[in-house]
Amino acid sequence: MTRVARPRRFLMCRPTHFDVSYAINPWMDPAKPVDTGLAVAQWERLYELYLGLGHRVDLIDPVPGLPDMVYAANGATVVGGRVLGARFRNAERAAEGPAYLEWFRARGFAVHDPLHVNEGEGDLLLTGRHLLAGRGFRSVSAGHAEAQEFLRRPVIGLDLVDPRFYHLDTALSVLDTDEVMYYPGAFSEGSREVLRRLFPDALLVEEADAEVFGLNAMSDGLHVVLPEAATGVAAKLRARGFRPVGVDLSELFKGGGSVKCCTLEIREPA
Repeated sequence: MTRVARPRRFLMCRPTHFDVSYAINPWMDPAKPVDTGLAVAQWERLYELYLGLGHRVDLIDPVPGLPDMVYAANGATVVGGRVLGARFRNAERAAEGPAYLEWFRARGFAVHDPLHVNEGEGDLLLTGRHLLAGRGFRSVSAGHAEAQEFLRRPVIGLDLVDPRFYHLDTALSVLDTDEVMYYPGAFSEGSREVLRRLFPDALLVEEADAEVFGLNAMSDGLHVVLPEAATGVAAKLRARGFRPVGVDLSELFKGGGSVKCCTLEIREPA
């Protein structure tokens, strides 16, 4: 198969105020020291990598007191120029939703301030035909219905059952239109069957690669940017004609995020 890279537009937030001062997922430990300068340097390398691959990257100003704002994927879901804002389950992140929504509103996007919990592209991943929607730890089914109505895409709900993979984007990655990779152990038995039926040729990822957030990746259809520690999945990607590009975001991993978490895709009208 001939793979083709497609230029994308991303929104990112520099981790100027990054810290782990609370714990709202299993990866966060406030007792472990955080090197904010190193987090910024690692993030800068990801930012420069995207530019080098030909993608456009817009930046939103980081807000003091919001250490998790670097995880831009959680800030909204954008499909065809329509922006569904995020409503966070945890109070510590609640102010991020309005900050991201205002960025889009100020630039003329059609925006919707949600009534129900959804944590942006953390739990809403677009394929060629569907919005795959995670639930079980953060986003809720009512938020999925709201997403379907506003974004006008059919939603497929998927139940996450392992708290280590609390967002869908830690357990599944869209590689190209209707091609995905995922870690089966993160999903309920029923959701695994749904994924098998929707994606019979999906790339299945081992637990060891999932644990280093190898699924928290960004693909442009050819290049797949992912944590460099996920060597097993990188080999599988190469076998399928993709070009894996490993990066070190070990400092940001302390907050429970990696490549995809730092990257919100802006899908403009066709």
